[in-house]
Amino acid sequence: MSEPASAPRSTTLREVHEKAGATLVDFAGWLMPLRYGSETAEHKAVREAAGLFDLSHMGEIRLTGPQAADALDHALVGHLSRVKVGRARYTMITGEDGGVLDDLIVYRLGEEEYLVVANAVNMPVVASALAERASGFDTEVADESADHALIALQGPRAVDVLAPLTDANLDDIRYYAGYEHTVAGEPVLLARTGYTGEDGFEIFLNPATKAPKVWDALMAEGRRHGLVPAGLSARDTLRLEAGMPLYGQELTADLTPFDAGLGRVVKFDKGDFVGRTALEEASRTSRPRRLIGLVARGRRPLRRGQDVLRDGAVVGTTTSGAPSPTLGRPIAMAYVDGDLDTSTGAFTVDVRGRGEDVDVVELPFYKRQP
Repeated sequence: MSEPASAPRSTTLREVHEKAGATLVDFAGWLMPLRYGSETAEHKAVREAAGLFDLSHMGEIRLTGPQAADALDHALVGHLSRVKVGRARYTMITGEDGGVLDDLIVYRLGEEEYLVVANAVNMPVVASALAERASGFDTEVADESADHALIALQGPRAVDVLAPLTDANLDDIRYYAGYEHTVAGEPVLLARTGYTGEDGFEIFLNPATKAPKVWDALMAEGRRHGLVPAGLSARDTLRLEAGMPLYGQELTADLTPFDAGLGRVVKFDKGDFVGRTALEEASRTSRPRRLIGLVARGRRPLRRGQDVLRDGAVVGTTTSGAPSPTLGRPIAMAYVDGDLDTSTGAFTVDVRGRGEDVDVVELPFYKRQP
């Protein structure tokens, strides 16, 4: 007999979501809100006002000690020892073959302290790899995922919502920075990062049990600014419009950062690191595939895994696709042949056996105004 599937884990905000009428689904082993009502309305609220997301399924791994910086330089593709205290860096962890095991955000909390934030689906792999790769360094690696809750406040009114509830001067917190402050009277790591293409903040709470108090305070203050709770569906269409990759779709263990057009995160000037040899080769050779944006001329939805054709010949596959509430048209990201000239020819996507005419566009589809 097969082992029964384990029940998904609940975040400390589950009761809050249920009271708000959320549709809860199993996502990466966690019971998470898919939507609270209309996912389109949630998406538009983030673009026009603000949305509040529960991201407590994400993983948090803390590295401390005299050689924490050296351990991360060895384990990851980025040059983390160059990150200043209080700042953050988007980076990746790869295998020896250069394939992406996960994309990460790393916060430098002190001279000898870092917090690595990983995708929930990859947490076991990332935690194991970091522990193994740091074993020869004077550093301690601690998986603190179970201790943390993470709330994201995103949108053009995020500052208006948060300012009355925090001791931080939000003008002093730059993009990709994170500092210890308070929100609703609770100590937090307050970071100016996000995954929507909008300005906003991510609020890390330890212990996780403090999350409902902070969530309720943000919602109470934010309603007059148009704040709404938002689920995974809106988060996915927001990140797609912003051209941000999703692990398992635009990023996989079979792809290098160079395939995804993210070779800039690989820092060869720092010395040796896991995957360096393979990534040096990948940086020198022509890419077998490259990521492009597609906008449908019609209304038929573009989805993941559809063939992309030029002049009737298959040249690639969509990796993410959805109707775009902001553009009012279906959009998709797709990998196509690396040497393909996308400036000529008629492009279509095979939608259930019928070609849907599309235009090739530069990513991202949406960029907020400064």
